[in-house]
Amino acid sequence: MTDTLTNIKDQIEKNPILLYMKGNPNQPMCGFSAQAVQAVMSCGHRFAFVDVLSNPDIRAELPKYANWPTFPQLWVKGELIGGCDIINEMHQSGELKSLIDEASDDEEEQS
Repeated sequence: MTDTLTNIKDQIEKNPILLYMKGNPNQPMCGFSAQAVQAVMSCGHRFAFVDVLSNPDIRAELPKYANWPTFPQLWVKGELIGGCDIINEMHQSGELKSLIDEASDDEEEQS
């Protein structure tokens, strides 16, 4: 279990834009994950994802670590942004694109 938490922390630290979801961006396995992927993809930047269905340890531990019970979960620059409803609201207001643009710009400057 400690390995799983270490793994989660590493994933969050190493990926400026990270979506924990059910399935993958090409084949989301639930409607909420599909909506989240669409919103994040529409921002036009690469992002990492973790399929919690094929990672049962992460699926079990992440909600405790994040203090967020459901999937998908969007993390930007080490911070939990939220789930499907919050992602959609931010997408509609334009806030999501700004946040993701900024995270991508930071990443490009470092490389």
